[in-house]
Amino acid sequence: MPLLPLEQRGSNPPNGAPPPSERLHLDSNLRRWFARNLGLWRSRRQYLFNNEEVFFLDMMIRVEIFSEFQFGEPRYRFSWWPERDTDFFDQKPRYEKAGVMEATLMGHQLQRNRAYLDPSPHRTQIRQVDEHEMVFESHYGDWDVQEYTRLIDEDRYRSRAIYSWQNNALEIVEHHHETRLEDASAPIQA
Repeated sequence: MPLLPLEQRGSNPPNGAPPPSERLHLDSNLRRWFARNLGLWRSRRQYLFNNEEVFFLDMMIRVEIFSEFQFGEPRYRFSWWPERDTDFFDQKPRYEKAGVMEATLMGHQLQRNRAYLDPSPHRTQIRQVDEHEMVFESHYGDWDVQEYTRLIDEDRYRSRAIYSWQNNALEIVEHHHETRLEDASAPIQA
């Protein structure tokens, strides 16, 4: 039997449970986790393609939060650029050399203004593994993408593993080791 939303369960909480007004919002852990990711990161990446090509790439990623929420939910900006010149983007033009993505955290979904391998907007489902790791699942066009992101060593490092299937065939596997270079900057004034 499916679990009904709180407002449909009646006013009496189960024995020992706090009243609804004292319960944490389901996304409070997600908001905390996203706040722990704010700042500037160096991303050392390995890409393994289905034709057995392997590439190494060093990128920079800045994660910021907007001062004003959208629909009452936190909004983020992700910016990326290569740490140094590389021919990776000439060889793999599907990837953008530099760019910006904005996203709004809406419960257990991330509404992005662009997809991972596609410029169109989409929603990503989020599953929490524990207080340090999230799994992001996206489906758009003929792509299915799973990203595992884990914060390590008091949030000084992140480990990311990304698996991308195209038409049900595993096409790309990525491993990213990321080091925090700067803490969060002031929120973006919109």
